[in-house]
Amino acid sequence: MLTDNTKVLIIDKRFDGDEGDTVFMNHVFTRLVAKRRRFTRVDFKYSVFDACYLRDCVFDSCDFTGCRFVASNLHGSTFPGCKFDYATFERTDIDSDVLDTSCPPFENLKAKFARTLRMNYQQLGDAAAVNKAISVELKAAEIHLQKAWQSNESYYRKKYTGIKKFEMCARWASFKLLDFIWGNGESPLKLVRSLLLILIAMAVIDKMIWRSSENISFAQTLFSAPQVLLGTQTPSGFPGWYIALVVATRLVVFGFFTSILIKRFSRR
Repeated sequence: MLTDNTKVLIIDKRFDGDEGDTVFMNHVFTRLVAKRRRFTRVDFKYSVFDACYLRDCVFDSCDFTGCRFVASNLHGSTFPGCKFDYATFERTDIDSDVLDTSCPPFENLKAKFARTLRMNYQQLGDAAAVNKAISVELKAAEIHLQKAWQSNESYYRKKYTGIKKFEMCARWASFKLLDFIWGNGESPLKLVRSLLLILIAMAVIDKMIWRSSENISFAQTLFSAPQVLLGTQTPSGFPGWYIALVVATRLVVFGFFTSILIKRFSRR
């Protein structure tokens, strides 16, 4: 059976004082105004904040579960002890400190919370906040994937059983591999490290296999490895399949670098 889930409409109102132990569940606040007010243990569950101005306020231990913030201004407001499970943000000015103090405790919800804030900051063009949200999202996703196949916590063991457990293990392994190679698209330094490892591997293969009979030092093969990778030098002793593999590696590495650059500049 279905019952009415009527939302209470609050339009063009203002808080003239502090609020404590109040219930505003399932409300739609439109152009609500509050400045330098304190809200303590207020229940805002499943509410919508549309074009609201809630600046320099303190929300202490409030419940924003399932809330939606649209085109609102929360600049300077703090949220100690607040609950943001399943909350979403769109074009909302909110300090990135909320990622340090108010993330949900469970890693899957924490990743979703950071993801919606990342998308929100992208809409605002706040590159620093986007990078911070991505860092929180990736860390939470890594822990969640690892717990999904490894943890003995009842939540994970009930949800991920049988083939799902192996699927999550494969996803975790893929996540860790991509994190090592290029930080899942967020670390140019890791990609440079991977490139150096590729060059060292090419130098070892060149020295130990392709030109083992020649009087050539490892330093010489290491020096020529970048030229072989870039295609400016192709020693005659290298088989065709190895050159094709080098070309494919070069294209992948350049693709990763281009992707990182595009993402970095697109946030500006």
